[in-house]
Amino acid sequence: MTQAELLFRIRFMIVLFVVLLMLSGITAFPVYTEMKWLMSLQLFSPDTAMGAWLYRVWLGVQEMNDKHAFLFYGYDWMAFAHLVIGTAFIGPYREPVRNKWIIDWAMLACFGVFPLAIIAGPIRDIPWFHILIDCSFGIFGLIPLLVVKNWIKQLERLQQQEKSN
Repeated sequence: MTQAELLFRIRFMIVLFVVLLMLSGITAFPVYTEMKWLMSLQLFSPDTAMGAWLYRVWLGVQEMNDKHAFLFYGYDWMAFAHLVIGTAFIGPYREPVRNKWIIDWAMLACFGVFPLAIIAGPIRDIPWFHILIDCSFGIFGLIPLLVVKNWIKQLERLQQQEKSN
């Protein structure tokens, strides 16, 4: 594979990762509207674990909207953090080898999802299946980052070979 092909692949995967990261954050802005819409679809019976959980979440979101809407400001900041974190990938997009440490940092963040979900989930009375969903974000984040890290290593080797010739 040539340097140009590797650079294209690296940049494509970084853009994909950043778009998905930002989308996952942006969904926190309209959480009330999203939950209202989801509940109107009645996808899950209230007799199921998922249906009961979604109904419980909806009641909490509805009450928060009615009585404590200022708490949604925390959701706004979380969404904003996703956008800001996404901008950190400008460095590896431009110069992957020089900024490969950002990929390592992002992988550490993905690993950090697991202890947070496993520790904070039960403290906050989050059901096990939702903790697993949260952990899946760490797994699905790691996959493209591992691929990118491997491609950056290949690109670095090619650049070193070119310099030595």
